[in-house]
Amino acid sequence: MQKQLKKEKKMNPALWFLFAIIIPFFVLLAIAVVILSVSGVNVADWAKEKGNQVPVLASMIDTEEEQNMQQEEERMQAAMAEKDTEIETLSQEIASQESVIEQLEQEIVKLENRNMSTEQEEDAEEEQAPMQNISSSFQEMDTDQAALIMENLEEETALSILQHMSTQDRGAVLEAMNPETAANLTQLFINENE
Repeated sequence: MQKQLKKEKKMNPALWFLFAIIIPFFVLLAIAVVILSVSGVNVADWAKEKGNQVPVLASMIDTEEEQNMQQEEERMQAAMAEKDTEIETLSQEIASQESVIEQLEQEIVKLENRNMSTEQEEDAEEEQAPMQNISSSFQEMDTDQAALIMENLEEETALSILQHMSTQDRGAVLEAMNPETAANLTQLFINENE
């Protein structure tokens, strides 16, 4: 029976160590931290400072400098991300402006071409207007008189006048001309209209 009592009274050594040493140690440590904090000692900073001197704990504890550097690095990364977005936005804006410039340049080319064609038509009309006036004058003349005048004109001028005349009047004037001059003008007329 005494053996059974002894066995029951005998505690497990791990439990004995826990209740006799570890729990009282943490209670005393907590009391010491409270007393030191009340007296004005910054226990957390002191613990960080001493923990940084221990090689294994130093890698787990961040100092104020490391925290400041980490915050600065985060600010820099945020600023870089903001700049990257701004660069992307500006690149898109540049691309859109370039497309607008390209469209405007194409429109300028179209307008210049239209302007040139209009000017050419006006020039052609201005050049043809006097010739049409003269050719209508020749159509109203006597054919013999018109033939004599055309024989004395330069070949190019006579040819232009003949081109603006009606086919019937042209035939009558060529008939009244010297056959050699009429043949020459007819050949020029054919060559020009090919």
